[in-house]
Amino acid sequence: MNKYISNLIKETKQPKIFLKWLLFACIIGLVVGAVSTGFYYALNFVTEIRTAHNWLIYLLPAGGVVIVLLYRFSGMEKDKGTNFVLIAVRENADLPLRTAPLVFVSTVITHLFGGSAGREGAILQIGGSISSSIGRAMHLDENDSRIITMCGMSAAFAALFGTPLTAAIFAMEVISVGVMYYTALVPCVLSAIVGVSFAKFCGVTAACYSFIDMPIFSVSLLIRVIALGISFAILSIIFCRLMQLTPVLFDKYLPNHLSRVIVGGALVIILTLITGTYDYNGFGGNIISEALSGSARPEAFLLKILFTTITLGAGFKGGEIVPVFFTGATFGCVAAPLLGISPSFGAALGLVSVFCGVTNCPMTSIMLALELFGGKQMPLFALCCAVSYMLSGYYSLYSEQKILYSKLRPVFIDKKAK
Repeated sequence: MNKYISNLIKETKQPKIFLKWLLFACIIGLVVGAVSTGFYYALNFVTEIRTAHNWLIYLLPAGGVVIVLLYRFSGMEKDKGTNFVLIAVRENADLPLRTAPLVFVSTVITHLFGGSAGREGAILQIGGSISSSIGRAMHLDENDSRIITMCGMSAAFAALFGTPLTAAIFAMEVISVGVMYYTALVPCVLSAIVGVSFAKFCGVTAACYSFIDMPIFSVSLLIRVIALGISFAILSIIFCRLMQLTPVLFDKYLPNHLSRVIVGGALVIILTLITGTYDYNGFGGNIISEALSGSARPEAFLLKILFTTITLGAGFKGGEIVPVFFTGATFGCVAAPLLGISPSFGAALGLVSVFCGVTNCPMTSIMLALELFGGKQMPLFALCCAVSYMLSGYYSLYSEQKILYSKLRPVFIDKKAK
């Protein structure tokens, strides 16, 4: 009898928990969606200014100094970027609210003066810090605090990029590789939908890419896609290793943060002058579109990696995800024809597969392919992502990401990514 009453009490709690997360997810979706919308328009505004006044790139070192001083005066000079968000979810560590305005302003400065960085990594920090602070204000317990932080990540990513399912799955998958936080499924999906809906209402346009040539399935094509997946895995490792190596070199030779950011800004200026183009400054969305249309320079992927690793390694702020899209799409566009695959389809495969390799998020990557490119040839996208995931080792953009299960065997390993 006591067991029956206990079960009955537990069942009556389920509707309350469900309603609680419906309310919290909507609140987070609206608040974070509003901030993400402002972030979207701010970045677009400064990007338009920069492209109209190319001389602004010469002020990049000065912009870097402002960023360093902002973080120094805020007591966050040792900021770990997106890694802080992963720690906040996994260990329920405090994610200061001041992270949001700092990342917002610093990323805007980076883009205004031509630093090579993305947006999505920055907005994950903004969304995570805002939702974490709301959770503290609500006096949520440890477990609920983790979920509400993931809600903020989902809403922010969805509002900025326009892919709500990708955003929700990413927030649940990126923390610990091999484990999905299914408890957060309802709140993450709902907050992502609310966030992207609010952004669309405010005129934010979702990322919409398309590739020209849809191949006809064959066994030969299957083998060639596997070969491409292997090359994307190698590229993922190279990207991650350079992202890790660059700040180490800066630390070794330029331990002073002000000196580092000045030199890093100067290097970006010199590289821009050498290449004779501004294609690698900012996030380069137009170059991604060109690659998906079948056109990319052979060296574009290498130059984007170089520009991005210097920018972020020197101390400028921004995201890593769009530069990954750029790198994967341009490399795929160039490499695919060597295997008899159309460059546009190769670019589409590269965009999602290199993202998969550097984040260790295969389900997110498959969902990304679905939301960006529709459902056609999804088995090939899934296969290419799977190959990239399996062969990219335990490297990651995020050093605080935990690898709980081996990629090669069903074995629990529980170690940090390289």
